[in-house]
Amino acid sequence: MTALPAFAPAYPEIFMALAALGLLMLGVFRKNDSMTLVTWLSILVMAVTAVLAIQGTDSAVTFNKLFVVNGFTVFAKVLTLLGAGLTLLLINAWAEGEKFARFELPLLVLFSVLGMMLMISANDLIALYLGVELQSLSLYVLAAFHRDNQRATEAGVKYFVLGALASGLLLYGSSLVYGFAGTTTFEGLAMAVKSGPNSIGVTIGIVFVITGLAFKVSAVPFHMWTPDVYEGAPTPITAFFSVAPKIAGLCLFLRVLVGPFAGMIEQWQQVIIAIAVLSMTWGAIAAIAQKSIKRLMAYSSIGHVGYALIGLVVGNEEGARGLLFYLLVYLFMSVGTFAVIMSMRVKGKYVEEIGDLAGLSRNNPGMAMALAVLMFSMAGIPPMAGFLGKFYIFVAAVNAGFVALAVVGLLASVVGAFYYLRLIKIMYFDEPAAAMDPPGLTTGIIMAVSSALMLVFFIVPAPLVSRAEAAARALFLG
Repeated sequence: MTALPAFAPAYPEIFMALAALGLLMLGVFRKNDSMTLVTWLSILVMAVTAVLAIQGTDSAVTFNKLFVVNGFTVFAKVLTLLGAGLTLLLINAWAEGEKFARFELPLLVLFSVLGMMLMISANDLIALYLGVELQSLSLYVLAAFHRDNQRATEAGVKYFVLGALASGLLLYGSSLVYGFAGTTTFEGLAMAVKSGPNSIGVTIGIVFVITGLAFKVSAVPFHMWTPDVYEGAPTPITAFFSVAPKIAGLCLFLRVLVGPFAGMIEQWQQVIIAIAVLSMTWGAIAAIAQKSIKRLMAYSSIGHVGYALIGLVVGNEEGARGLLFYLLVYLFMSVGTFAVIMSMRVKGKYVEEIGDLAGLSRNNPGMAMALAVLMFSMAGIPPMAGFLGKFYIFVAAVNAGFVALAVVGLLASVVGAFYYLRLIKIMYFDEPAAAMDPPGLTTGIIMAVSSALMLVFFIVPAPLVSRAEAAARALFLG
C-alpha cells in the first residue's frame, strides 16, 4: 500500500485553496454585497498563508518529488503574497469608487496567487506547467473582467491568445526535454545534464521553455501583449499584473535555470543575455514616445525585467541575491506608482495622459512628492532604493566578468532616466492643468508608505539584503 505524502510542506497552498473555495461559496450566497467582505477576508487568507509559509522554512520535498520547499521558495512566496495583498487593496478601492462590486475579483486574485505559489515550489516540469496555467487562466479573466469596457475586453482577448501560444511553447519545450533526457523531475534533469553529453534536443527544449517563461514576465521579444493589456485593463488590475506575476515568474526562471539546467549554463546564458539586453534597451527607448502613463509603465516594467535578468545571467549566489533584492524594491516602486495613477482623477473621472500631471505640485503637492520619489527610485538615482537594486545587479555582473552587459544596463538606465525625470519636470515646472481630486484614503496611504520605503531601504538595506542572501544560498544548496 502506497504511503500518503507529507502534507506539511504544502500547508500554505492547501490552506489557500480551501479558503478560496470557502470564500467562493460565501460570495455566491451573499451575492453582490459581498465584494468588500470577500476582499478583506482574501487579504486575511494571504496573511495567514504568509505566516504558514514562513514557519515552514526547513527544506523539504514531497508529493513524489513534485513539490519542494526551502528558504528561496519561502522568500519568493512572501514577496508574491505581499504584492498581491497590496494590489488587492487598490482593486477594492477602485471597485467601491466605480460601483463595480463583483466578489469574483478578489477570488480570481487568490486563485492566480495560488498558481504562482505552486509554480514557485514546482520540482517537476509538469507541476510547473500546472502552476503556470492556474495563474494564467485567472489573469486572462482579470484582464477582461470589466466587460462593458471595450479596451478591457480587447486586452483580455490579446492576452489569452498570446498566452495560449506561450503555454504551448512551454509545454512543447518540456516534452522535448523529457524526450531527450528521459525525465521531467528537476533532480533527474540535473543528474542527466551532469552525467551525459549535452544533447542538442535538450538545448532546443530549454530554448522553448525559456520562451514560454519569458512571455510570462513580458521580456522582449515576447512582450507584445504588455502595453495593450496594461492600458486596457483597469488600473488596479494592471498594478497586480505588474507585481505578483512578474515576481513569481522571475523567481521561477531562476529556479529552473540554475537548478536542473545548471550544467548547461553556457547554452542558456547566451539566450538570457540577448533577452536581457533587448528588454533593457527596448523598454528604455519605446517608453520615450508614450503619452499614456499606463503604457509608459508597461515599457518601464519591461526594462525592469531586463535589469533583473542580469542577475539570472550571472548564475551564482551573488546574482540571485541581487535579483531578489531588486524584486523587493520593484514591488514597492510599482505598487506606489500605480496608487498615484489610480489617484489621477479630475471631477471624479479617471485621466491617464502624462500631460494631465502638469502642475500637479501646485494642486496636490503630496501626491507630486510621492510620484517624484518613486520616479527617482525607478531611474536608479540615489538616495533612493532603486539605486541599490541596480547597484547589486551590476556589481554581480562585473564580478562575474559580464562587464559589457553591466555597461549596457547602465546606458539603458541613463536613457530611462529621461522619461522618469520628464514626469517630474511636468509636475513641477509646467503650467497647471485641471486640478485633480484628492486621493482616496487607501491609495493615499499606499503611495505615502511606498515612497517613504524608498528612502528607508536605502538608509537601512542590511536586513533586506541579508534575507535575500539567505534565500539565494538556500537555492544553490538545493
